[in-house]
Order: sequence, then C-alpha cells, then structure tokens
Amino acid sequence: MLTLDREERKVEYIELIYDLVFVYMVGRNNSLLEHIEGGFVTLQAFAAYALCTLAIIQIWNFTTFYINMFGRNGMRDHVCLFINMYLMYFVGEATRLDWFGYQKQYHIAWALILINIGVQYTIELRNHRADVWNRDIIIRMMVVLFAESAIVLVAAFASPRISPWASLAAVLFGILMTSISRNKSPAGMVDFTHLSERAMLYVVFTFGEMIIVISAYFVGDGSFDWSVIYFSLMGFLIVAGLFFSYEILYDYLIDRERPDTGMVYMIIHIFIIYALNNITVSLDFMRESGVALLPKTLLITASIAGYFVCLFLTRGYAKIECEPSPAFILKMFAMMAAFAVLMIVTRENGYLSIFVTVAYVWGMVWMLRGIKRIAVELEAPSGDCPR
Repeated sequence: MLTLDREERKVEYIELIYDLVFVYMVGRNNSLLEHIEGGFVTLQAFAAYALCTLAIIQIWNFTTFYINMFGRNGMRDHVCLFINMYLMYFVGEATRLDWFGYQKQYHIAWALILINIGVQYTIELRNHRADVWNRDIIIRMMVVLFAESAIVLVAAFASPRISPWASLAAVLFGILMTSISRNKSPAGMVDFTHLSERAMLYVVFTFGEMIIVISAYFVGDGSFDWSVIYFSLMGFLIVAGLFFSYEILYDYLIDRERPDTGMVYMIIHIFIIYALNNITVSLDFMRESGVALLPKTLLITASIAGYFVCLFLTRGYAKIECEPSPAFILKMFAMMAAFAVLMIVTRENGYLSIFVTVAYVWGMVWMLRGIKRIAVELEAPSGDCPR
C-alpha cells in the first residue's frame, strides 16, 4: 500500500556525527592536488582527485536516501552508520597519490560500505511484504548497490592500468542506475524537506574546510602589515559571499515542502560540493608561488563561476513559478564573462585579481538578493520574474 502522507523527518543527531567523517574526507581528497610538477597539478593527481571526490559524495548520497526513506533512528541504523564511518577511515588513509600501493585497501573498504548499505535495504525488505512500491524501490536499490560493489571489488584486484577505469565505471554505473531507479519512484515517498536539509549540511561542512584554508591568509610576522590585512579581508569576503549566496538560496528561494524525488536536486548538489572543493583548493593555490599563474587563475575562475551556475540550476525548485527573463540571463552571463576576462588580464597582480573575485562574488549575491525580494513579495502575492 502506497502512503504519500508522511510525518516530516527531522535530521537526527547520528546523521550529523556521520557527516563529520566526510569533513575528514574532504581534506584527504583535496590533499591529492598538492602534487605540483613544473607549476602545474599533474594529470594523475587531478584525475585521482575527481574520481575520489565523486566516489565519496556518492557514498553519502546512498546513505542519505536510505535514511530519508527507511531510517528509523534505531540501533540497526546506528550500528550500520558507525561501521561505515570506521570503513571510511581506511578509504581516507588510502587516498593518496601513490594510490596503487593502497589499491586493495581503498576498494575493499569502499565495496564493504556499499554492501553494508545494500544489506540495510535487504533487511528492510521484510517490513514491506504487502507494499508493492516500497518493495520495488528496495529491490532496485539492492541490485544497484550489490552490482556496484562487485565492480569495485574487481577494481581492488585488477591491474594498476585497469583499476582506475573500473573505479570510474563503478561510480558512473551507480549514478546512472540510481537516476533511473529514482525517476520511477513516486515523489511522495521521499521527504524532500529532510533531503534538502541534509544537502545543506554537507555544503556547510564543505565550507568548513574552506574556512580552515583561508586561515593561512591571516599569517604574518606580528607587525602591522597592510598586505596581510588586505588579502585576509578579501579572502574572508570571498568565503562569506559564497556562503551568503547559498544561505539566500536555501532559506528564501527553495520550496523545501514540495513533493519531489529529489534526484535532480541532489545531482546539482554533487556539482555544488565539487565546485566548493575546487574553490577551496584554488584559494590555497593562490598563495603558492610554486603553482603557475595561469592554471590556478583558471581553476578559481571556473570553480566560482561553476558554483553560481549550479545555484541558478536549482531554480526548478524555487518558490517563484516563472522563467527568468532573457535580460536577467544575459546579465548573469555578462557578469560571468567579465569576471573571466578580468581574472585573466589581472592574473599577475594579486591585489587586483582578488578584488575582481570579491566584486564578482558579491555581484552575484546582489542578484540573488533581488530574486529573494521577489520571492518574499510573491507571498503577498504581487511579484514578477527577475529582470
């Protein structure tokens, strides 16, 4: 029997504890980009970073969807979460550039995490003998999790040349099959309020790593140094603007009470989190003279622009039920183009390039605040689409 009227699920304390291990994993994944050769991040390091980041976010997604739909905050949920937390430390320790020496450890721990989540679905199946919709969802997720874990185990014992491709195949298989599975699920079976709150918390934890990184901008010799004050202020304003923009989106623009499977929303958040990770690394790179100017400028430019593009992609979940005007879209892309050009032109002048970054970030905040004002007016209602 399908029941769409569900009591709103609150984020539990155990979920917050579980998320803390992902703060550790953000740092481990970002450390892969510290390997510089000739002023550039090596292709091997960036490929490992991208793959490991996607794998970790996917693990978090699998866990979040299970808790959202079937979690009871009971002993079984707690035990399974703590088992996965324990296994995540093995994944984190094996997250390094000389990855091939830790290939088995990384993939076996990864596979066991997937199997653990799959076993939770298997146990849950017995609670839905007469519930056709839930049984169908559970069986499909069991197939996805156990099949992906099998691919990951192949990667654990494959040759070093094949293993990374098997890992990539596992991640892509999980994304594709989960998307197909979720698209067949009734929206009312997912608590979108809980799901959006969990995504927000992951974003907040990702910002935590960024806050740690910009602490290096405050390092000086104890004297009254104007350059330290300037760059620390600019770095702080960048992080504050990025955080403030997401706060506007989450608190005022997103309709978190809508019935929705949440799949597209969570996919967008994968890229939001990925962009924030890249911004964190690029802010660290901007202080490193050993990293070539052009690549680190391109990284921070593309990451910040990508972050705001992802924020605007969430408009399908907004309270404003209208399409942005062509003028609004043109304004947004004109600002992005100007930002990219100015960053390239001013890349050799740190004072100017970081000022350009701050101006762009807060310009986008200003645009989001305009949409927020319209959303508030719609409650009247007498709003109009953003111009």
